[in-house]
Amino acid sequence: MASTGGDLRDEEPNGDRLPARYWRLWCAGAIDNVGTGALVAAMPLLAVTLTTDPRLVSVVAAAAFVPWLLFALPAGALVDRYDRISLMQAAQVFQAVVVTAVVILVVTGRMGVVSLTVAAFLVGVGQVVFGIASQSVLPEIVGRPLLARANARQYLATTIGQGFVGPPVGSALFGVAVALPFGVDVVALVASVLLLTTVRRPRSRGTARPVAPVAPPGIAKGLRWLTGHRLLRTLAVLLGVNTFCFQVGNVTLVLLATDELGVTAAGYGVLLAVAAVGSVLGGLLTAGLVDRYGQVPVLVVALAVNAGVFVGLGLSPDVRVLAALLALSGLVTAVWNVVTVTLRQELVPLALLGRVNSVYRLLGWGLIPLGALAGGLIAHELSVRAGYPIAGAIRALALLISLPVLIRVRREARRPPSAR
Repeated sequence: MASTGGDLRDEEPNGDRLPARYWRLWCAGAIDNVGTGALVAAMPLLAVTLTTDPRLVSVVAAAAFVPWLLFALPAGALVDRYDRISLMQAAQVFQAVVVTAVVILVVTGRMGVVSLTVAAFLVGVGQVVFGIASQSVLPEIVGRPLLARANARQYLATTIGQGFVGPPVGSALFGVAVALPFGVDVVALVASVLLLTTVRRPRSRGTARPVAPVAPPGIAKGLRWLTGHRLLRTLAVLLGVNTFCFQVGNVTLVLLATDELGVTAAGYGVLLAVAAVGSVLGGLLTAGLVDRYGQVPVLVVALAVNAGVFVGLGLSPDVRVLAALLALSGLVTAVWNVVTVTLRQELVPLALLGRVNSVYRLLGWGLIPLGALAGGLIAHELSVRAGYPIAGAIRALALLISLPVLIRVRREARRPPSAR
């Protein structure tokens, strides 16, 4: 990688080209995503070797997202107060320590459901800080006209690492030795930390970022800003409903695939990789779709399609249909993510971006643990398939309720400024 001490000319945007420091950040994230993908595949596989009770499997899944409920708001204030790249590095070092402990427990035969649940929770704490910091630092590195393109490439890196490369590698290594995919994640985390040291600290664009207090008044400012913005407030609530529903269905995906459809451990990783095809297509198509149809119509269609797909997932007769529907869900989810992240980066003042992102993701991701627990209970009481159609119905209802607000926003955006 290029040194941080050389000529600054490659650090500044050149027309429509993304700057060199963006690509250093991108490479660090891409490596991290491969490790995360291996972990995403290995965690549920390890869980089902410890228990086949869907309720306990759902508890492990829920633990990874509980930190969004507990730490999202203070993490957002930290992101607005301290250097965002340094926070990303600190979060990854913390995660590396936790996953190393998992490797030791697995190798020594001391891993249990409780230990795995604690590890999932601690990894989630690191992901809260890393996730908010990584989204908030991008507008400091990339100019506003390039944000949509930069976000699309970030999402592609996430999809390829966590969908195509990481899960097959993780599941294949899991079949060889349970500890190996966790070791891969440790190596990826350390490599990403080292690459982030090559990213020159962004110089402020426009006015300097004021220091944000971590105390409640500073946090409340981000909350007030988001609740006062009709479009982003509505999208945050929709995100919360949809991530809840996503977990209601997908928390027992590993049981549906392995127990009901006979997929092997290695095949489970391949299933996740095939499903990621849709996410890649979504990342590639989003900019063109938005240019042609606009942000709000694209978001509405994406939500409607996902609601129908989830109903279909519960009825999948074989793994081929399951994979195809997961791919379609990945496509429209990618479109949603790229558009909504870009909207936040365009609309939120830079000085508030960390705190607003934290509130947005608290609302959006805070219900994930509840969705995981609800999905486990539904699977236990009904079947491992039942969560999907229930989640699809809830998604459709949420979209119908929010549709009038989205239509009004769309109409106002199309009016000339003098008529508003």
